[in-house]
Amino acid sequence: MKAIIQERFGPPDVLRLADTDRPQAGADQVLVRVHAAALNPYDWHMMRGDPFVARLMGVGLTRPKSRVAGIDAAGRVEAVGANVRGLRPGDEVMGFCPGSFAEYALTTADLLVPKPAGLTFEQAAAVPMGAVTALRGIRTAGQAQAGQRVLVNGAAGGVGTFAVQIAAALDAEVTGVCSARNVDLVRSLGAAHVVDYSREDFTDGRVHYDVILDNVGNRPLSRLRQVLTPAGILVANGGGSPGRFFGAMGSMLRLIAVNAFVRQRLRPILPAAPAGRTHEDLLAVTAFIEAGKLTPVVDRTYPLADTADGVRHVEQGHARGKAVVTMP
Repeated sequence: MKAIIQERFGPPDVLRLADTDRPQAGADQVLVRVHAAALNPYDWHMMRGDPFVARLMGVGLTRPKSRVAGIDAAGRVEAVGANVRGLRPGDEVMGFCPGSFAEYALTTADLLVPKPAGLTFEQAAAVPMGAVTALRGIRTAGQAQAGQRVLVNGAAGGVGTFAVQIAAALDAEVTGVCSARNVDLVRSLGAAHVVDYSREDFTDGRVHYDVILDNVGNRPLSRLRQVLTPAGILVANGGGSPGRFFGAMGSMLRLIAVNAFVRQRLRPILPAAPAGRTHEDLLAVTAFIEAGKLTPVVDRTYPLADTADGVRHVEQGHARGKAVVTMP
């Protein structure tokens, strides 16, 4: 099969298209014929082995433990292991498939859900990590309720576009923070108010919010707390720039430390890599989609051979919604 191979940590140039063996499904595994795979900040972090501390936690110390990157995918079930129930070859699915920058990828049944009929494979591939992270940020950690004021910083990004829609679906009063070129997009997703960060400072104290989902990390914690209601919830979504030893983990630790001494609730979340309630969260996201309350925003698509260009675009931090890789 064709796959994007990575032999060492580094910039997007370390990614190359190559022929490699097609994986075989074990007894508890599902082999998916990948039709499309989303590009996430998670992918460039794994590509670079960044932050460095992640290498000590299983990513690989001197080289990537996994030669094929990618995590989000949509496609058709190619084969199932003897112990797998509920899936059969030909089923259209979306979910988390480690090694999804390839024509075939292995996963497990609990990391897959049926692809909504109304979505293309490209749209469906854009859903898993972005939408599940947004769901956890807005509904699980943020506990957003009808009538509350919810602010999403980074509202036009891969997580933000889903977060605005989920908060609006929960009947919250949503404010989205984005660049000037994305104001109309964010408003169309359900934001009642849109802040152009180049012209306004949402931390100026004129408005206070019950829930803040910060996908950017470009404002000091003290400023964010100033615009949070006394019992409000701040959810910080992990990110960070390349080349740091701890990266966003340092900010997360500070958030946890401050949380112990204040009435406001300060909650870090990490990108929704497979863990915990992943299957239930994927089903919840699917329910929003099928109810017409959630639609993926696909910024642009790249053929598999141009995956490095797609990762470079996402790493620059100005993607509008999600970028997606399509298979030959």
